[in-house]
Amino acid sequence: MTSRDPAAVGAAVAGAAALDAALVIVFAMLGRGSHAEQLSLAGIWQTAWPFLAGLAIAWIAARAWRSPGAVLRFGVPLWVGTVAIGMVLRVLFTSGGAALPFVLVATLVLGLLLVGWRVLRALIVRARAKPQH
Repeated sequence: MTSRDPAAVGAAVAGAAALDAALVIVFAMLGRGSHAEQLSLAGIWQTAWPFLAGLAIAWIAARAWRSPGAVLRFGVPLWVGTVAIGMVLRVLFTSGGAALPFVLVATLVLGLLLVGWRVLRALIVRARAKPQH
C-alpha cells in the first residue's frame, strides 16, 4: 500500500478482507448450485464457514493487512491457507468430506478467486502507471 493516511489504509484493508470473504461465499454458492443443493443462508453458511475461518486464520498468520493486494506475498499464502485450513475444519466439524475431486476443484476455484482479483488489480495498477503517449 502506498498511502500513509490511516483511514485510507484501513479502508483498503477492510475492502480487501470483505472482498476475500465475499469470494469465499461465492465459491460456496457455486459449489452448492453445481450440486443442486439449497441456496439458503443456512446452507451457504454450512458450506462456507470452514473456508471463511481458514481465510481469517490465513489473514492473521500472513499479516495480510500489511499489503492485502500483493499477489505473491499475501494472495498465494491466503489461498493456500484458506484451502488447507478450510478442508481440515470441514472434515473435523461438518458432515462434508474432502474427496480428492472436491479438494482439487476447491483449490482451483479459490485460487482463481483469491489470487485472481489481486492479479487483475496488479495489472490495472501497472497499466495506469505507464506513461500515456
